[in-house]
Amino acid sequence: MNKGAFLFGICMLGVSCTQKQHVPTEAEMSAFGDYVYQMDSTLQGNWFSRMGVSADADSLLAYLRRELPRNGLDTTAFFVPQIAEDLSIVHTLAFDSLGLNINEVLLRLEENLTRAYVDYTTGQRYGFMRPDKVLNRLQLKPDSSGYVRLFDYEIHSADFSEAEEHAASDSYDRLSWLFDSTPKGNVYHALQNRLLQSTDKSERRRLAINMERCRWQTVKPDDKERWVVVNIPSQQLWAVCPDSILNMRICCGATVTKTPLLSSVISYFQVNPEWIIPQKIVNSDIARHAGDSAYFARNRYYIVRRSSGDTLQTSAVTASDLRSGTLRVGQKGGRGNSLGRIVFRFPNNFAVYLHDTNNRGAFSRDRRTLSHGCVRVEKPFELACFLMPDADDWLKDRLRISMDIAPETMQGTDYLEEHADDPQPYRLLSYREVSPSVPVHIEYFTAYPNPETGFVESWPDLYGYDDAVGREIAPFILKR
Repeated sequence: MNKGAFLFGICMLGVSCTQKQHVPTEAEMSAFGDYVYQMDSTLQGNWFSRMGVSADADSLLAYLRRELPRNGLDTTAFFVPQIAEDLSIVHTLAFDSLGLNINEVLLRLEENLTRAYVDYTTGQRYGFMRPDKVLNRLQLKPDSSGYVRLFDYEIHSADFSEAEEHAASDSYDRLSWLFDSTPKGNVYHALQNRLLQSTDKSERRRLAINMERCRWQTVKPDDKERWVVVNIPSQQLWAVCPDSILNMRICCGATVTKTPLLSSVISYFQVNPEWIIPQKIVNSDIARHAGDSAYFARNRYYIVRRSSGDTLQTSAVTASDLRSGTLRVGQKGGRGNSLGRIVFRFPNNFAVYLHDTNNRGAFSRDRRTLSHGCVRVEKPFELACFLMPDADDWLKDRLRISMDIAPETMQGTDYLEEHADDPQPYRLLSYREVSPSVPVHIEYFTAYPNPETGFVESWPDLYGYDDAVGREIAPFILKR
């Protein structure tokens, strides 16, 4: 090989040549092509760069298209149509053909992607409304001095800054926060599954409203422990533990004296309790009978002066005395007491509790909203036994005898024979601490999976809360 041929070969191999290696231009590297030169130099975003739109934008769009209807939410509320249109413009570089400026499209896309991401992930974690702000402004007090507090759960406010930080983070963190935003829990998943099966517009709306209740950051029942849940619309109580479920009817507050929604723990129960009548009931129901000693005797009411503890003659007390708040009206424990034979106490801000009743016929009614706010239970003895899982047969019989229920042990039968002449009610058991205390949740679901069957059941909106919640979240929930 001659010298010229050798040098030519080296040049062709790129080892040494006067021809320089090609360096790609920004337009060649960018998905925007030559449009990258039209971009404002100060234009920045979380969802795009000068090299193009992040793949996360397409991932978010695909996720929202799939998950919004599955979660009872409307796609337009989360800018899905506009995001899809703008992403199509960007991917096809259709700016000139549509007479659009790339800066305007990217700014709009950035804003809508961020708003959709933040609104969706925050709403799914905290809810799309503040239930305390809405439900606690539904009903005026009788004297119009303010509103009745109907929702007393502690609730965590939505923290939008969390989602905003994740939206600005790396791809893994951003998408992980998105995928993990769906509410957890059996109730939400049961409602969601039913939503996917239903084609009825009114049922789908009801399911979407009840799914919203699951999003609120409140204390919820734990499937690993014993708990009691009262659901107002179903007018039922379920006492649940890992190996059994006790179900019973309840009577709850009337529409003007609604049972408050709250979470607490049942700490003790009293057998044959005296009923210290709340002042508002004294004012509304009892004061008009002032001076009628027969009425007070028939109902076994007594009147005590608060300052001294002296018991007063009922015939000598006037209506104004009763309404003054200086007197206490009570009802003796035992047969005929409005609380029945047992009351289950739990700390709360309303002096409400679960209790037996002397009006057993009320449980046969379809609509049982008739109390002043407390919850009457159909099976008080069974509920007490649920709260005493380690109770032996004699303890249960002591409770039966005290509640005027026939004993089931020989020891109990012998006791009744030996004490036949004793004054009643028998007080073999007057007080029992519930240890460990058992969580109790008073809730409001018009669609809810029956804890015994798992099937979602629906009930009337007794207090009108569905309408209030539906109005508040109307911009977000599905329209069909």
